[in-house]
Amino acid sequence: MLYRADEVIDNDGHAIPLSPTLNVAANAVGAQVTYKLPGHSMYVNAAIGVPTVRVNVRIPVPEASIDRSGFGDLYVQPVKIGWKLNRLDVVTGYAFYAPTGLYSPREVVNIGKDQWTHEFSLGSAVYLGSRKAWNISALASYNLNQRKQDIDITRGDSVQIQGGAGKTLGKFDMGLAGYALWQVRDDRGAALPPALRGLRDRAFGLGPEVDITIARIRGRITVRYCHDVFARARPLGQILVFGITFRALALGTPAQRPQR
Repeated sequence: MLYRADEVIDNDGHAIPLSPTLNVAANAVGAQVTYKLPGHSMYVNAAIGVPTVRVNVRIPVPEASIDRSGFGDLYVQPVKIGWKLNRLDVVTGYAFYAPTGLYSPREVVNIGKDQWTHEFSLGSAVYLGSRKAWNISALASYNLNQRKQDIDITRGDSVQIQGGAGKTLGKFDMGLAGYALWQVRDDRGAALPPALRGLRDRAFGLGPEVDITIARIRGRITVRYCHDVFARARPLGQILVFGITFRALALGTPAQRPQR
């Protein structure tokens, strides 16, 4: 994942003068286990992800620029439950982010967030057309943030929606992806700078996505680019995501193997 932003937008929609240039490169390695309940359309999943992150911030004062790298916060999803119906998929789950990433309260930019975050999600996908070649999907999540461990600041909770619409053409799925984020609770804490009180992040972004199925490795490649079209109290940026997933092991007879 590559993220770049050249502007920071204030709460009123104006670019902050002398905004820094922010570059973030992140790579995550993860694993997921899926089990299909016999005789049901229900699936149960568990997943874990370990990210590494590099953050580079350049500002007009060169000696104040920042370049940091290290492990990010650990992502664990102990349970995700899905239902696969004829033309509808439904999924819900719980996950958390553990504060394992590099963090110092004395630093302006950190790799980790120094906080536990609980994530509750619910999503669905609808398939249209005689061969179900068209699809529309959305996943909503609520992030409940705990107090930072090394400083008295608690980030406000946020709601995020990710989704898109596309069409399957052979091995390719092509379409439009998008996201929206709303911070629904103010940041708080005795150490929160006065200038940040009352600010709430908001962002909306759109862009193309292409997914390629590779039967030889029983895998899938995803390439997605999105650009912020609206931002408040946060950087205005763009993100490029490249991912590859593959099935390493399938247990049971072919008729019993979990579908992905």
